[in-house]
Amino acid sequence: MSASAIFILDLKGKVLISRNYMGNMDMNEVDHFMPIMMRMEEDAESLPLVTHGSAHFLWIKHRNLYLVAMTKKNANAALVYSFLYKMVEVFKEYFKELEEESIRDNFVTVYELMDEVMDFGFPQTTDSKILQEYITQQGHKLDVGAPRPPATVTNAVSWRSEGIKYRKNEVFMDVIESVNLLVSATGSVLRSEIVGSIKLKVVLSGMPELRLGLNDKVLFEITGREKCKTVELEDVKFHQCVRLSRFENDRTISFIPPDGESELMSYRLNTTVSGTHTLTHTQTHTLSHTHTYACTHLLCPMLTFFLLSSPLFSVCQVKPLIWIESVIEKFSHSRVEIKVKARSQFKSRSTANNVAIMVPVPSDADSPKFKTSTGSCKYLPEKSVVQWNIKSFPGGKEYMMRAHFGLPSVESTELEGRRPITVNFEIPYFTVSGIQVRYLKIIEKSGYEALPWVRYITQSGGETHTIRPGKGDLNDALLPLGSL
Repeated sequence: MSASAIFILDLKGKVLISRNYMGNMDMNEVDHFMPIMMRMEEDAESLPLVTHGSAHFLWIKHRNLYLVAMTKKNANAALVYSFLYKMVEVFKEYFKELEEESIRDNFVTVYELMDEVMDFGFPQTTDSKILQEYITQQGHKLDVGAPRPPATVTNAVSWRSEGIKYRKNEVFMDVIESVNLLVSATGSVLRSEIVGSIKLKVVLSGMPELRLGLNDKVLFEITGREKCKTVELEDVKFHQCVRLSRFENDRTISFIPPDGESELMSYRLNTTVSGTHTLTHTQTHTLSHTHTYACTHLLCPMLTFFLLSSPLFSVCQVKPLIWIESVIEKFSHSRVEIKVKARSQFKSRSTANNVAIMVPVPSDADSPKFKTSTGSCKYLPEKSVVQWNIKSFPGGKEYMMRAHFGLPSVESTELEGRRPITVNFEIPYFTVSGIQVRYLKIIEKSGYEALPWVRYITQSGGETHTIRPGKGDLNDALLPLGSL
């Protein structure tokens, strides 16, 4: 069960436009929504769902508008909120900006869209590309009959239109991964995970079927190839075009892809971390790796939004790729010195590019001085950080930086929180989880040849380190300020 009615309100709670989908509720119930919101504001509360009697209001706010779904039954709240945000996207595709004025200027179009995106309380066609094929803002033309809904509205493949033609047929696939690491103040890794997604850019004619094969642990075990390198994925979510029945039977990802850009699937991979190090930060790596495109013949499947709770692929070990150690020495009423050591923990054949290490400093610091063994430093007073930039950071190397700041003679009575160091970088031609595209095949009834291209990109989810106060081992590791 979804929504009984949808309302669009202004900031005063006046109904701009509404649609009663089920007819099982009094539409005047929405008059109680804004008084409830005002009472919550007075009490400094904010709830995504409010209730009056048997009426439940699920709402979101966008600029100067409230989008409110009303229901009196046990609705799927996640579905309703997803639908409301999708409505915002559709309206923005039509009106560029969604606000009160754009709703008032386009009542007819808004009514048509509300009729199409939901039926009897259940979401229907919410793809703006499909909707724009038969709901237009120009109205009906005299020399052309009323626009007919495209076949995609009632077709089983609602995400792709028929009759698409290209002179050159290609598929570009990006395997994108973000690495998230959490390191305690003692240097032990508390959490390590890889969050990934597979994105497509499809330039194919007709209605092609694609089949995608990965190094799936379950498939390899079934076929007796347990010794091959596999990865174990969790929380896998597919695009709506993936044929789930085919995947459950033989682990093949088969689909008819949407035209243009889309996300085929997303996944998460929990990892075990090898080794512990002495560190005084909570660390988050920003790692972005890019593979050059390599042409291979692949076959691609149908996509569907679906969450899998069971794992797909084997656990790998991940350690921080750039390890940061730092010490801060604060001399009362005079100065503060920060010492940072960065060490790359990947193989020497790889190189991290565009490394940016953001080191926080006291907000009242001044007169900055820097010394580094490589790269350059600059002080960003608006962010109260020192940015240490290293253009190229080869594997197995170690670099150091020392910063000196003056402090005011009168200390502030307010205590500053200890902010973490953040690190951003890119590593080309580098994979973390070991996920591999074994094949991507393209099948189309006309038999044309198409080129599939695959590249791997590893991006950091952010790396943060907590600065250690007082003197420590880095005093010996780092050269004096005047010696670097």
